[in-house]
This record gives sequence, structure tokens and C-alpha cells, in this order.
Amino acid sequence: MKMKCLIVDDEPIARKILENYCAFLPEIEVLASCSNALEAKRVIQNKLPDLIFLDINMPVLDGLSFMKTLAKPPLVVFTTAYKEFAHEAFDLAACDYLLKPFSLERFIIAVDKAREKLEPKNKVTEAVPAENFTYLKSEGKIYKINFEEILFAEAWGNSVKIVTNNGVIKPAITFTALEELLPKPLFIRLHRSFIINKNKIGHIEGNRVFIGSTEVPIGANYKEHFFRELGIK
Repeated sequence: MKMKCLIVDDEPIARKILENYCAFLPEIEVLASCSNALEAKRVIQNKLPDLIFLDINMPVLDGLSFMKTLAKPPLVVFTTAYKEFAHEAFDLAACDYLLKPFSLERFIIAVDKAREKLEPKNKVTEAVPAENFTYLKSEGKIYKINFEEILFAEAWGNSVKIVTNNGVIKPAITFTALEELLPKPLFIRLHRSFIINKNKIGHIEGNRVFIGSTEVPIGANYKEHFFRELGIK
């Protein structure tokens, strides 16, 4: 099944680059290529795309504001020259965030992330025991990371910093990708820039969680969910 996508960018050259990249991937069908958000909104209502490649800095309505207007938005990959909007984009559940100029290789990685999210969740697969570790690449080395040893993870620009019992690593992975990798029963996001290991909480004071000597803030938008997950009323 082809993945139906929509390109939204006010720059003709940027739209053409995306169209050319899409042409390399037979599993993608480009429904339309729009120069502004209002035009894109009409396409979404009529053609129901699976994925949007969305610029941020556009006239009339920027990409972030446009996404907030959609009650049930498709998957979104932001394509922008501005790295400072990454946190807000991922808070809006963006599938990926591509900084211009980006390569075909990086584009394909973003498409693969979207495809994984669109795959049916109810496929019957052979049951295998869940692993309690993963492998992450950092600074030319590959580390075996036991989930139980992770204290917390922090968004670090367009990548992430992971603090473990054994030290700190900065793997080549986005904060959102790491969040999906970590087992949900053990980890919880309590701030747009922090995910913690629930087993490592020492105590909670006000809007702060203490893990050893480290204070981790509780974001206002995450506080209710955080306490509910901990069973605290």
C-alpha cells in the first residue's frame, strides 16, 4: 500500500527538492504540493494524506500554528532551516524534524519512521521475550545500555543525553526516537525535555523530581499525567 503524502512549503525550490526525493521512493504517492497552509488544509480535508512534509516559516500561518488547527492531523515531518523550533515540534508529536538542507539519506530515514507508525499494530507475530537492554551508537562506539541502569534522558539540541549509573552518553538518536525505544512501564516523560526511570525517583518536591543529587523539572503540561501514572492523586 502506498503512503499518501502532502508537501507544504512556500519556497518553490524546497517543494521541488521534496518532490524529487519522493520520486525515488515508489511506496510514496504525492497527492499535492502546496505553497501555504490554507491550501494544504483543503487538500487534507478532501484527500486525507497519511503524511505531511511541512515547512515552519511560512506567511499567513506558520507550520506549527497550522498543525495546531488540525483536529486529527496526519503524521508530520517538519522540514525547516530553523533548529530552535525542534522542541515545540516534537511536543506536537511530530514524526521527525529535518533541518534544511537535508540529504536523501536523511529523508529516507524520516519516511521509514512514518511508515513504522502507519503499519497495523495488530499484526500476529511470534512471541519473543522482551529484552531489557538496547544498543546505541555514540561517538564512534556502540554501547549496550541496560534499561534499568538509565537514570534519565534529556533532550540535547537535535539529539539526546542519557545519564546512567555508569556515566553519560550522547547517542545519535532523536529525543522522540529514544522515547519510543524505552519500555513504557519503566520510563515516563515529565517534561518536554526529560524522560526519567520511575524506579530511580528518590523523592518529589513541588515541581521537581530528585534522582540522586539531580533535580529534574516537572513540566506544567505533563504534571497531571505524570502524577496519574505514579498513582498519586
